[in-house]
Amino acid sequence: MTNQRLQQQIAFVVEIDRLKQVLRQTLLIDASRRENSAEHSWHLAMMALVLAEYAPVGVDIQRAIHQVLVHDLVEIDAGDTFCYDSAGHKDKAQREQQAADRIFGLLPAPVAQDLRQLWDEFESQTTPTARFAAALDRMQPLLHNWRTGGGTWRQHSICRAQVMQRMAPVETGAPELWPFVLEVIEESVAQGYLVA
Repeated sequence: MTNQRLQQQIAFVVEIDRLKQVLRQTLLIDASRRENSAEHSWHLAMMALVLAEYAPVGVDIQRAIHQVLVHDLVEIDAGDTFCYDSAGHKDKAQREQQAADRIFGLLPAPVAQDLRQLWDEFESQTTPTARFAAALDRMQPLLHNWRTGGGTWRQHSICRAQVMQRMAPVETGAPELWPFVLEVIEESVAQGYLVA
């Protein structure tokens, strides 16, 4: 008979499979379909590995990888809120806190506490690691929109100022990547992907 701890862990693993069903607004780079939140989290983990050399002093890359892998688990219950949806953001924090309570609560206490701490740290942006992880989270859809000829920016008539505001955490979370972000934005305006 399997012990209770393992049963809880397996139940959590089964539950988080539902993240694959949460569709984001972001298109895949080949523009064939929208990505799901599990794909997004995996992509961020790979970005953290590949772009680790651009992390500021004090960033724990392994912890950043852990944070990007857990940061969107709450979307199983709360759904993905489009980053430019101001109405959807009004109750986003409350929906996500409730989801975090339920989802991490499926695990045995020590594991639940560890994962919840990663999620809380990412959300609070109080450490260099969390700020770097958040910078990558902002950059990934930027890359997708740039490489799809405007993707969801065009679909929703997003302007340069909105993207600049959305990308602001990159300037402090990954300052060495900020010039690249600015280049992408300016090129996107020049190409007509973004409204000036």
